[in-house]
Amino acid sequence: MQDYIMVTGMVLKTAPVKDYDRSVTILTKERGKLSAFANGSRRQGNRLAAAANPFSFGTFKLFVGKSSYTILDAEITNYFEELREDFEGAYYGIYFLEIADYYTRENNDEKDLLKLLYQSLRALVHPGYDNRLVRYIFEIKAMAVNGEFPGIDSGEELDPSTVYAVDYIVHATIEKLYTFKVTDKVLTELGGIAKKAGKKVFDREFKSLEVLDKLCVENVE
Repeated sequence: MQDYIMVTGMVLKTAPVKDYDRSVTILTKERGKLSAFANGSRRQGNRLAAAANPFSFGTFKLFVGKSSYTILDAEITNYFEELREDFEGAYYGIYFLEIADYYTRENNDEKDLLKLLYQSLRALVHPGYDNRLVRYIFEIKAMAVNGEFPGIDSGEELDPSTVYAVDYIVHATIEKLYTFKVTDKVLTELGGIAKKAGKKVFDREFKSLEVLDKLCVENVE
């Protein structure tokens, strides 16, 4: 019996284990979200050191134990290094990782959310795209993918372009999500819609959101 599997996915979070190891949470195309050990990855020069970091996307070879997985090897195709060098962009990305971690489960079909996460991080590192718009699109689409987006409040007066944008986000394919820009008014209204929806849907506070919202306020000021 084969004692290892190959999965494609992205590292959502890591935690130190013992002196030199890490526990790594990976969102995979094949098996949903799973946790694996990256033995020795905290040692300088270890071949798994770079792979065992948030945002790392690629193919992972995992040993299948009785109750856990262990990373044997990894081929990373995108580290999203731009986010590691951009404080604000990194917090947007970490927030997206937290939402993905919140929604996903092991052995569930999470391919759409993995695709959404990957495309959203690519949009974040694109110099011509507003990070706030990426955030609102990601929030609304993540809720829609999981069948939880509550829609626009009835009676709320909105710019017709905002209504169109929300409908497009909900129904467009993930590959075509980040193909439009909006006016400042529509951007503000999208932010309000995403915030109201999030309060209805999410039953927890995201650690990165407090820092992210503070950064956004500082930028406006």
